Amino acid sequence: MDEQFEIDKFEMQAPALIFPGQLAPERAYGAAYDLLVRREPAKALELVDAALEDEPANRGLRSLRAWAYLLRAQLQKAEAELRRLVEEVPDDEWARHALGRALERQSRFNDALPHLRLAAAMTGDPEHEAAVLRVERRLMGL
Repeated sequence: MDEQFEIDKFEMQAPALIFPGQLAPERAYGAAYDLLVRREPAKALELVDAALEDEPANRGLRSLRAWAYLLRAQLQKAEAELRRLVEEVPDDEWARHALGRALERQSRFNDALPHLRLAAAMTGDPEHEAAVLRVERRLMGL
């Protein structure tokens, strides 16, 4: 009986409901980022798209949109967004690497390799270097 009493006293906190368009862009960014980390890209896209109506040039939100597209395997949309991000800021290593990955996932290895190499050179990140090796091997037919 004591165990039941303890369970009854336990309170759960449900996350707040968030509806597209109700958050300021900076709050939408945080909420969308959390959704993407939890692998909920469709919900994240709703928030990001609504926030981008207020701030269409917001790079952070546009990066999240690209990430959501990648998670949803909407590779052409991801590629288009990432190309714009890279054109605007060529030394954005995340966008550069993500563009390479989007191209790689479309089996466009020759197009992907320069972006992956540049991202690896900029960061020295072992995962970025592994992506370069993976694509180089695919191009060699291995």
